[in-house]
Amino acid sequence: MKAINITKEEFLNKVMDYESNPTEWKYKGDKPAIIDFYASWCGPCKMLAPILDQVAEEYDGQLYVYKVDTEVETELSQAFGIRSIPTMLFVPMNGKPMMTQGALPKTEIDRIVKGNLL
Repeated sequence: MKAINITKEEFLNKVMDYESNPTEWKYKGDKPAIIDFYASWCGPCKMLAPILDQVAEEYDGQLYVYKVDTEVETELSQAFGIRSIPTMLFVPMNGKPMMTQGALPKTEIDRIVKGNLL
């Protein structure tokens, strides 16, 4: 299992339909998720990519790891106020997501996953 690239349309169907319900967070997934907002030219994003693939493999069946290309999905990036990349959204089954900026080390991602998502 690797991180999954998603489009705005897939985001609206699998994560949150912010167009129909812009003021309230309602997660649509059946497992917690990590959403990585990245760009192909971004050095820290390139360093983070194999770590997220490793996280996706280790937690396969327990959570989703999605990737949003900010260069392609500009509207989606704007909807979430992405100003710095990489930015990750950690989405629990219940409650609001947590946003972090920068390429976090795997130990920190594991800590967040175990403490906030699983």
